[in-house]
Amino acid sequence: MTHAHIDLHRRFPADFVWGVATSSFQIEGAAREDGKGESIWDRFCRVPGAIADASNGDIACDHVHRLDSDLDLIASLGVDAYRFSVSWPRVQPLGAGAWNPKGLAFYERLVDGLLKRGLKPYLTLNHWDLPQALQDQGGWPARDTVHRFVDYARGMQRHLGDRLAAITTHNEPWVIAVLGHEKGEFAPGQKSRKASMQVAHHLLLSHGLALQALRADGARARLGIVLNLGHTEPATDSAADREQARLDDLRGRCWYTDPLFKGRYPQPVWDELGADAPAVQDGDMAHIATPLDYLGVNYYSRVVSSADHSFDKKTSGLALTDMGWEIYPRGLTQLLLTLHRDYTLPPVFITENGGAFKDPLTDGRVHDADRTAYLQTHIAAVADAMSQGVPMAGYMVWSLMDNFEWSSGYAKRFGIVHVDYATQQRTLKDSALWYREFLRQCHARES
Repeated sequence: MTHAHIDLHRRFPADFVWGVATSSFQIEGAAREDGKGESIWDRFCRVPGAIADASNGDIACDHVHRLDSDLDLIASLGVDAYRFSVSWPRVQPLGAGAWNPKGLAFYERLVDGLLKRGLKPYLTLNHWDLPQALQDQGGWPARDTVHRFVDYARGMQRHLGDRLAAITTHNEPWVIAVLGHEKGEFAPGQKSRKASMQVAHHLLLSHGLALQALRADGARARLGIVLNLGHTEPATDSAADREQARLDDLRGRCWYTDPLFKGRYPQPVWDELGADAPAVQDGDMAHIATPLDYLGVNYYSRVVSSADHSFDKKTSGLALTDMGWEIYPRGLTQLLLTLHRDYTLPPVFITENGGAFKDPLTDGRVHDADRTAYLQTHIAAVADAMSQGVPMAGYMVWSLMDNFEWSSGYAKRFGIVHVDYATQQRTLKDSALWYREFLRQCHARES
């Protein structure tokens, strides 16, 4: 451990929020118990070839049945907060109409259990598992889903809002729009650029309308959204690559951040979309630009743009994670500084950051030095951005534990806690032990 990392904890204020993050479909299991409805991921996992190892989320980490011991595990890490998501079909099986008391009771236990252990609940309403019943009625490409989401958001606030530190509307709209509706790699598996752009608009619109409704209903929790963003840079200094990077940044980052902070889509992207541009009604953009209490940023790697697509990550000289993603912590600082330059930011949380690595359990230990180094260097990158004026408010590791990694199945492990899927045994990896000690030093400095 380098000297820079030993005193890293000194660079964060006492009110900085440290946490770990998960999502419902990736850990909960109990896919067809206690009245839970089907989600689009339940359905997508049944499509031959959709999931690399032909697995599904039926059991996952069996979190529903192991809630109390998992909450004890979270508390043992010394974190301040836990970011989790609600399975919409678990609480409202059809995505509209009747609520499911048993599903709601699970999240009541979760939130109350966090509070009892002195942990702040950070709730995400939509981490991709849309009720299949709503998909059957048109899903996110249909404007009606916008209003069903607002109803769902209001219902969850009614049941839990008085106990939450924060409510996130959507996790990573880009992923839902592009991987789910343009590339077809994620649920619901559609391949339409036009649908994808409409989905992006409807996610942003439902976010803005939900914020307005929650505030009108007397929201106590902080309200925001979580975006997956990368720092985009050209592969070479050529004019063509620089222009490619500019366009890629507009398509990937600004398509989501410009509407939220400026109330408009980036014109160059709108122009190139032509007939694929989304249908936007009067007033939509003003709704989308409803002020945020915080912005959540999920960062994993940079984006490298080359006009002739010749850039190859394998020969870039940077280490890669098990997902094949470059490890580039400097990109996190650069991304945060770019956001700070372009917009007047609310408090910013890193809501996901972490790496998948091959880290076997040997003699009851997981020596994941690569992950520990990843976390150290990225936390240092957050400190660097903060020292340059970015209003950073928190950092959450992805992920608490190994889990169902979407189309990759169970082969990719992001957890700081190892899960033996045969026995559901949880084992703290070395990275978890490092994080716990780092947080102990942070809190010791405060007291």
